Amino acid sequence: MEFDINSFLRELSIAAVPFLMAITVHEASHGYAAYMLGDDTAKRAGRLTLNPLKHLDPLGLLVLFLTRLFGWAKPVPVNFTNLNNKKYGPAIVAGAGPTANFITAILSSGLYNIIINLNVSQSLHSTLIVPLALMALFSIQINIALGIFNLIPILPLDGGRILQSFLPLNAAYKFSQTEQYGFVIIIILLLTNVIDRVVFPIINVLVNLLT
Repeated sequence: MEFDINSFLRELSIAAVPFLMAITVHEASHGYAAYMLGDDTAKRAGRLTLNPLKHLDPLGLLVLFLTRLFGWAKPVPVNFTNLNNKKYGPAIVAGAGPTANFITAILSSGLYNIIINLNVSQSLHSTLIVPLALMALFSIQINIALGIFNLIPILPLDGGRILQSFLPLNAAYKFSQTEQYGFVIIIILLLTNVIDRVVFPIINVLVNLLT
């Protein structure tokens, strides 16, 4: 099959803005939640911002180029020892990212349904409405995917931080020691199609509900 560079760039341009928005609200929400709970590490690092360039990770962007769906940003620095709520503060900070993604997905769903029901001329429909609708649709997909994926209960993902906060002290300490193997575990789950079988169906159900 011949590679169509123009088609690829067109699809990438549509995906880029929603992707940057998704990772930005995700990471900024972590920083804001931590700041509200007493930790100003993210603020001092200049990460309490909705400027996507402050959160962009070149490798994560490259993965977006290759997959056109998944990618990641630079994690916002958080010092959990500074949080006012030592027990559940980390869970609140961790949960803020996926929550922001789900809210963005719901807002994108509203925008998507408004756009597709606009009554405009055929020329305006093809040049403006279709690209905007595709951007809103991709925003729904990427925010749901990012939110659900990060809720997998494996450290260093947000789901792992949330689980750790609710475990008894001894169990939480033992669980924290698994963080050094977290990315290896995630890669194994990807290679063995466990995430495809467990996570993707949840993502698909939620996307279908919003579209």
